[in-house]
Amino acid sequence: MSSTVGDEVVEEEEPPPPPPPPLQGKKVRRYNSLDVESSNFRDHDAPGSKVVDWATILHLAFQSIGIVYGDIGTSPLYVYASTFTGGIKNNDDILGVLSMIFYTLILIPLIKYVFIVLQANDNGDGGTFALYSMICRFAKVGLIPNQQAEDKDVSNFRLELPSDGPFRRASKLKSALEKSNSTKYFLLFATMLGTSMVIGDGILTPCISVLSAVGGIKQATSSMTEDAIVWISVAILIGLFIVQRFGTDKVGYSFAPIICIWFTFIGGIGLYNFIKHDLTVIKAINPKYIIDYFRRNKKDAWISLGGIVLAITGTEALFADVGHFTVRSIQISMCSLTFPSLVLAYTGQASYLRKHNDDVLDTFYKSIPGPLYWPMFVVAVMASIIASQAMISGTFSIIQQSLSLGCFPRVKIVHTSMKYEGQVYIPEINYLLMLACVAVTIGFRTTVKIGNAYGIAVVFVMTLTSAFLVLIMIMIWKTNILLVFSYVLIIGTVELIYLSSVLYKFDQGGYLPLAFAAFLMAIMYVWNYVYRKKYRYEVGHKVSPEKLRDIAANTNLCRIPGLAIFYSELVHGIPPIFERYIENVPAIQSVLVFVTIKSLHISKVPVDERFLFKRVEPHELNVFRCVVRYGYTDARNDKEPFERMLVIRLKEYITEDMWLNDESERTVVEEKQREEVEKELKMVDRGCQSGIVHFVSESEVVAGKGANFGKRVLINYAYNFLRRNLRQSYKVSDIPSKRLLKVGMMYEL
Repeated sequence: MSSTVGDEVVEEEEPPPPPPPPLQGKKVRRYNSLDVESSNFRDHDAPGSKVVDWATILHLAFQSIGIVYGDIGTSPLYVYASTFTGGIKNNDDILGVLSMIFYTLILIPLIKYVFIVLQANDNGDGGTFALYSMICRFAKVGLIPNQQAEDKDVSNFRLELPSDGPFRRASKLKSALEKSNSTKYFLLFATMLGTSMVIGDGILTPCISVLSAVGGIKQATSSMTEDAIVWISVAILIGLFIVQRFGTDKVGYSFAPIICIWFTFIGGIGLYNFIKHDLTVIKAINPKYIIDYFRRNKKDAWISLGGIVLAITGTEALFADVGHFTVRSIQISMCSLTFPSLVLAYTGQASYLRKHNDDVLDTFYKSIPGPLYWPMFVVAVMASIIASQAMISGTFSIIQQSLSLGCFPRVKIVHTSMKYEGQVYIPEINYLLMLACVAVTIGFRTTVKIGNAYGIAVVFVMTLTSAFLVLIMIMIWKTNILLVFSYVLIIGTVELIYLSSVLYKFDQGGYLPLAFAAFLMAIMYVWNYVYRKKYRYEVGHKVSPEKLRDIAANTNLCRIPGLAIFYSELVHGIPPIFERYIENVPAIQSVLVFVTIKSLHISKVPVDERFLFKRVEPHELNVFRCVVRYGYTDARNDKEPFERMLVIRLKEYITEDMWLNDESERTVVEEKQREEVEKELKMVDRGCQSGIVHFVSESEVVAGKGANFGKRVLINYAYNFLRRNLRQSYKVSDIPSKRLLKVGMMYEL
């Protein structure tokens, strides 16, 4: 059987599942109400603290090796070749480059990310959106309406407010940000730019890593052509993206042992070369050799920084992937294995180059002892495949975050692990990344131009992360101003110098990540712009209480058995979809619940604080408002059906609300209230048995009358093209399609 509402025809399902069992003996929770006060909530762990035992931490530390460090771990394949593109002109230049690599590894991956940036996680999750969300929670700078009372009442939503005295600068900065509309747009723009650059990084990482590793076969046979290397690389890339659907958990277990072998090999070979060829490279610890390098080479030294910065590619994955693991597990794996192995690898290659200047373009494979060549080649190819995993996983994480906050079109989020939160797979994005990687590999063919593009993506994201971190240090952490200045002076200056160098190669392939970013930001801006406009439209066209009473008093309106769930963006008030439905079908279910699914500027919402209810007067209508709150990394409907959870929480609210409505006269009216509770609970049960129907708005969005040309193009063409070619909201939310009614709505924005 089918139903037609607002020109939409949908199929109806067979009888729905039976109602949930009664909640006998369960303790009701008063905080499931839109009138809740934050003081009623229990305290949660401090943001970013995941309470796990040491066995789990070590387990995750091992797993993180296969996910997080593949990219930075395979950088020794191409760093010296990318730095000395014109050959080595002075033997001491090797010491200058080694010294810069050494101190860059200490400053950026180790000090900045492992010991500072990881502390800026948002309840355990990282990435550009995590930083933006923290700032938006603390100051009212978000363009998405997430600063209402029911948002702030989530126990781990709140952040400590600035106090008087030495922390006054935090309050002043907060006030200045809130007063400036241009600052709000700039922060959102910077967040989108950082997100887009990380996605671009996720495209370039597989290309350069796989091409570099596969190209090593030329050392063994001259019959291997460039075309053959390119097509072998393409085949490997396709295979890598195909296995993504198995999830981070399984992929991490498969990859971690290989990357451990890789780090052992490069560290061991580096130590061997250091001892055999030139022990004096230890002098590179002295930063004087950096100064001498710039004095000798001047502009060429500055240009070569674009190659040196490739030693820290993939560092952003430390932060973007922290939600897959824990802060402590990443710190352990970085300090115990990754950092020492990289230092030994670069030191050993420098020792080899001091004796073999002419081998600089093939440093990695030339420096391998003969008997180890083929084993190392096989491990290198496998490690380069794994190197791509860090940024692919990070890409999935940040797209999930941006989707939840209304800054990315609807895509399907698949949670691949029941054991570890935050491990996700996005089918559409996975296939798009695969196509982009194949296109770049075939189009560029060599690592030289890809390296130029790669550097821009890496340094841009790092610089944006530093900018957000400074705001967090001042406003939220209230760090001593001298420490903030020290961070900006040392780490900020280093990053800006690197950024200036990589931008010099803009026309030599550096334009690629900026082109990717521009394309992605256009999509994100269009979607976010219309998302905000639609919300304001619903606020301006919501059904007033008087109108609702008129509808209820209409004698032509028939109440039929069942439970109706209406979805909208509104937190307060009745959405216009309800009035539109009544105009077409003058019959409505006996119990109505108006549901708003909200994504907050927070990574996770505790399950027992997810549903908030409020009764809509008059009482006899059996109409309720419900706000369902999710964090941007929360799994939706991952353990049991959404409608079952909603009904359970609704019955809890009814029971609690009846008894606490007039607590002072409980002894007088106890029996009467008990009867009312039982009556209303039975009505909900009968509604579930008769059928639960989900109503969503099938909106047609057009630019309003008088809109300028740009607005008409953005809404009528760009947004509607995205909407028609992407998943519908009910598919993303797992609403049962056979019990779904779509109500036609026209939004003139």
